[in-house]
Amino acid sequence: MLHPQKTINCKGSLLLLEKPAIMGVLNLTPDSFFDGGKYADLQSVLRQAEKMIQEGAAILDVGGVSTRPGAALPNLATELSRVIPVVEALASRFPETILSIDTFRAAVARAAVEAGAGMVNDISAGKLDPDLYATVAEIQVPYVLMHMQNTPATMQINPEYGDVVLEVTDFFIREIGVLRSLGVKDIMLDPGFGFGKLPEHNFRLLQMLDSFAFLEFPLLAGLSRKSMVYKTLGITPEEALNGTTALNMVALQRGAKLLRVHDVKEARETIALFEQLDRFDSW
Repeated sequence: MLHPQKTINCKGSLLLLEKPAIMGVLNLTPDSFFDGGKYADLQSVLRQAEKMIQEGAAILDVGGVSTRPGAALPNLATELSRVIPVVEALASRFPETILSIDTFRAAVARAAVEAGAGMVNDISAGKLDPDLYATVAEIQVPYVLMHMQNTPATMQINPEYGDVVLEVTDFFIREIGVLRSLGVKDIMLDPGFGFGKLPEHNFRLLQMLDSFAFLEFPLLAGLSRKSMVYKTLGITPEEALNGTTALNMVALQRGAKLLRVHDVKEARETIALFEQLDRFDSW
């Protein structure tokens, strides 16, 4: 049986993935699809970060760019002004917590790591900034490699696949090779639910998530309150927590080692129940 990497070195802080871990989402944007504008000042960010840590988040993922379909991308200066003061404050206040910077820009990744981040989470696989891969290799932090068809502005305009699982697999193999050749050591894989995919693509990827196990890298599932939940159920993102929990359990059963979520307590409970269920696998 294949086993993914279980220890990720985040600038000296070890992320242990013997058991599934939680990445809490901290969106600092006014227009994110679910929590845009909720954390408009530093004190509200720190309160939310503390709540997530107390509830069980091993990682806080800080983002200053909305990547919802059709969202306009802010310029570099705006993104830096949103995220760097927050990363500095979080690193000072919660030094034991791993911070991830959710960005596609090399300059933001570098500045955030200098400010205290220990991981880069990039939706674009280096396609929106040609310097991103080399920068990640230079600053020597773990990298979340995510699949996206096209760009945030165009990704949901008639996405097409012959075989979505095969195409995402080929993408992972190709990009892992590039990252390895540059010297990136720690990689996590995210199939990119909702990024250039129709509902049938998303559910097929979830159904076949364990097919990526042969790559032997930890799998990240970012399902939290996404359209595959709320559009399927005919509800709003605000009502999509229960559906998110259901799909997170499926992701865990199919090998996910990281859950990226807005709701940490519920994700922690899901992991606890999954682990209890997993104990009886050999009976």
